[in-house]
Amino acid sequence: MRPSQSPPPPSGPTTTKKERGGRRRPDLTLPLPQRDTSLAVPLPLPPSSAPSSSSSASSIHNHHQGNNSSTNNHNNNIRIDLKELERVNRIGSGSGGTVYKVIHRLTGRLFALKVIHGNHEESVRRQMCREIQILRDVDNPNVVKCHDMYDRNGEIEVLLEFMDGGSLEGNHIPNEQKLSGLACQILRGLAYLHGRKIVHRDIKPSNLLINARRQVKIADFGVSRILAQTMDPCNSSVGTIAYMSPERINTDLNQGQYDGYAGDIWSLGVSILEFYLGRFPFAVGRQGDWASLMCAICMSQPPEAPATASREFRDFIACCLQREPGRRWTASRLLGHPFISQYNGGQNQVHNNVHQLLPPPPRPLPS
Repeated sequence: MRPSQSPPPPSGPTTTKKERGGRRRPDLTLPLPQRDTSLAVPLPLPPSSAPSSSSSASSIHNHHQGNNSSTNNHNNNIRIDLKELERVNRIGSGSGGTVYKVIHRLTGRLFALKVIHGNHEESVRRQMCREIQILRDVDNPNVVKCHDMYDRNGEIEVLLEFMDGGSLEGNHIPNEQKLSGLACQILRGLAYLHGRKIVHRDIKPSNLLINARRQVKIADFGVSRILAQTMDPCNSSVGTIAYMSPERINTDLNQGQYDGYAGDIWSLGVSILEFYLGRFPFAVGRQGDWASLMCAICMSQPPEAPATASREFRDFIACCLQREPGRRWTASRLLGHPFISQYNGGQNQVHNNVHQLLPPPPRPLPS
């Protein structure tokens, strides 16, 4: 028998063994798949200790800032060089990052700069850049504006609209008319986000901010969705489970299906009821251990407004806190609920309803 012949060598240039051994080339990379921006489902920024309304209202220049960020979407998206920002003071911090009040030296305009600690892989940073392009297009009077994102020394820094009234955490609002105005503004922002296929997933009092113009805005959504992709969604490093819906905590509920829009409505209902009662509406504290919170949220009946509340308010809370996600009203539908519509005939009325939520304006310092 004749020995089998080896195949003829390729006609192109030959490759030596030494060349084959060094095949890795750092300049060759595979492109990441392009993301469909119409399906953006961002998570909130890492939790932080939101500034109290008393401490965050001490700036002399707060009344100059107002809501300039929502006047013109094109002007909002002008890029600001990070070197032009000067840190004034720290206004919040948490396990995931720190928030600073900063001033733009060229214009004197105030912003909030959120620094997300930790080094992030190149793929994560690229994905964040894609996310920020979506968030920079968000422009609504009841949503905190996200202006830009920076990558400095491996840390992600996000430039946000500055809300000089701080968060609504800890506020007791037993007056139903004022609470209706507050809920109306939150619902307008939430309906806008949901209409753009954006799910917040961390609605809670500390993420609801107010400014000197008496506007209530939804904050802390977007960038940390990428950071949390490999984490347990109930992990304390991502956020407390106190305001999460039962089916998000216990995936055995609702056949393992999670509707992010309905989850936001549950969180809204818990927050509004907490404002009314002046306390967390479940039988355990919101800072309780994970097991206690899970049992209270997933294994007990949803909380209800007390019998002393109006029929409209009790029904509004019931429409938000349905155990079955499909039975919860949407944000757009809740805007037409009698509890909202009976008090909110226009935007000016909404602002008047939340007037007393703000601390008195700071006095100017003597020159």
